Amino acid sequence: MSMERRTVSTEFEVRSEGQKFTFYGYALRWGRKSQNLGGFREQVADKATTETIEQDDIRALFNHDSNLILGRNMSGTLRLSEDSEGLHYEADMPDTTYARDLAVSMERGDVTQSSFGFRTIDDAWGIDEDDFPLRTLRKISLFDVSPVTYPAYTDSTSGVNERALRSLASDRGLSVARLDSPEAIRAAIRGEVDVPALSEARTFLPVYELPTDPVAALAAL
Repeated sequence: MSMERRTVSTEFEVRSEGQKFTFYGYALRWGRKSQNLGGFREQVADKATTETIEQDDIRALFNHDSNLILGRNMSGTLRLSEDSEGLHYEADMPDTTYARDLAVSMERGDVTQSSFGFRTIDDAWGIDEDDFPLRTLRKISLFDVSPVTYPAYTDSTSGVNERALRSLASDRGLSVARLDSPEAIRAAIRGEVDVPALSEARTFLPVYELPTDPVAALAAL
């Protein structure tokens, strides 16, 4: 099971009642193009999370750390909903030291980003208005939504690149390694990549020329 993570900017709202804190924010926003993720940009299609928030067991974590759990939809302490902007989430934070510290950091504006861990169920590849490769996540399965101190990916990394490009490579019958630049990805999207399909690839052994006089060849050894 291959998990990917993406980070978005958000404005958290924190409400407190005594020692209890509830925070509100967006885990992702529809149609917002990402930065360059290694030769392509990415966006999430409207309603890409409809099924997952109804069916899957999803956690709210701090910095994707499973030891720092903030809420869980199955227990009712995490609530996820879609609106015209994107996927909104709110969590009733536990009465723990790390949760109280996080609430203070949110109120101060020190933590202003969310990240979501997901598995792609359906995506599509195209070219945006800048003639740059664009991946659209049409349906995803969420693992967690997390307020984060730092973005999961501030620029391209091989891990992001490989996991995200698998669907394109599989659809075109190519090796992911071939999709190593915006030009190569763009060509693959347009069906212009001049490389052998995986099913057509062959491994050739080196060919050695046999000596015309085997006896003389042995004598020379």
